[in-house]
Amino acid sequence: MEPGRWITAAVSSGGLRPILASIDSGVPASMLSLIQKCWDEKPQNRPSFDDIVLELDGILQQRKKMEKEDLSSQLSSISLGHQVIDSVKNLHTYQEKINWSTQGEYLSKGTSFGVNSGLRLWLDSFNDSLAYLPVLSWGSFATCGRRESMEDTHFLMPFLCNEKDVHAFGIFDGHRGGAAAEFSAQALPEFLKTLGSTCSPADALVEAFVKTDVAFRDELDSHRKSRRVIQKDWHPGCTAVAPLIVRNKLFVANAGDCRTILCRRGCPLALSRDHVASCPEERNRVVSAGGDVKWQVDTWRVGRAALQVTRSIGDDDLKPAVTAEPEITETELSAEDEFLVMASDGFWDVVSGEEVITIIRDTVKEPAMCSKRLATEAVERGSKDNVTVIVVFLRPVSTAERVY
Repeated sequence: MEPGRWITAAVSSGGLRPILASIDSGVPASMLSLIQKCWDEKPQNRPSFDDIVLELDGILQQRKKMEKEDLSSQLSSISLGHQVIDSVKNLHTYQEKINWSTQGEYLSKGTSFGVNSGLRLWLDSFNDSLAYLPVLSWGSFATCGRRESMEDTHFLMPFLCNEKDVHAFGIFDGHRGGAAAEFSAQALPEFLKTLGSTCSPADALVEAFVKTDVAFRDELDSHRKSRRVIQKDWHPGCTAVAPLIVRNKLFVANAGDCRTILCRRGCPLALSRDHVASCPEERNRVVSAGGDVKWQVDTWRVGRAALQVTRSIGDDDLKPAVTAEPEITETELSAEDEFLVMASDGFWDVVSGEEVITIIRDTVKEPAMCSKRLATEAVERGSKDNVTVIVVFLRPVSTAERVY
């Protein structure tokens, strides 16, 4: 066989792929991600030539910008007696240099190389031919609201790993910057995929949260130790909620104060509880883990950062007291269940579960439109935070229907 044909056969049927350089080698994560996309086993997922040119140009411009900023930083250090001043400007420079979304995707996929990502273990565990199966449709809407910057992120992953009865969704509400949320929205679902062949859905969710937290904090620490400009006391974090549906089983993992409700027989059923310092149980847990909780301004808060939440991804200055380990609820879905709504705390600050049901009942039954209507309502009611809403209908509905 000619060498060219041998290589073609190895790529198409043998799974031959290039060995990527380590990110420690200095190769931009965005370049490594682009290479992976170009070698995707599904041709329809590969970028077009024009997309590649645009992305390469963006990488080049970012590289030039970084070199210019590094030179400026070195000159400033010399003129100031080699003292680097930690400032808000340095914080923004650091955030601009690192695409945390790309980092999250790259690092999590790197850990899953060669791992069987099938979800048959989950599906076989709930393989009841007589069980009710929900019929899903989904939509989301996110708005910066009255904030100057957007620190919420989310993901929609129906048909996880191409399985028609497995669906995952997630919302990440960032604080002290958006880095943790951006990283987590890419990393957590990738970790979840790799865990589907080794443990139960509930255990996989817990592991995915913990692995995402460790990966983000390790990445943040490695950059602190590098020569990049960074504000040393920058400790970003995010709260997170991630529902996972496997056939007729609904698992909700929550760490922080995002919330998820299920509309069952026309009533809201809470599937998560807030992890905040004002909750005596959570406050005692933090103190037992060595954390410092004090009454500040108007409520109980954790540590010098005065964080209200007691569970989160990131926030490395408050670990281990502020844990990333989520609480899990498990619910068996039935024909009585109408829809699932999850949202960041900026929404729940001003809208109740009962009001959610009323608003959706008076909205065209299309999940993206319902998500937008709910988020807009929260902003109009005066929410001072970012707002992200995901609506998942669990049974077929008519988009022409306005009121049940």
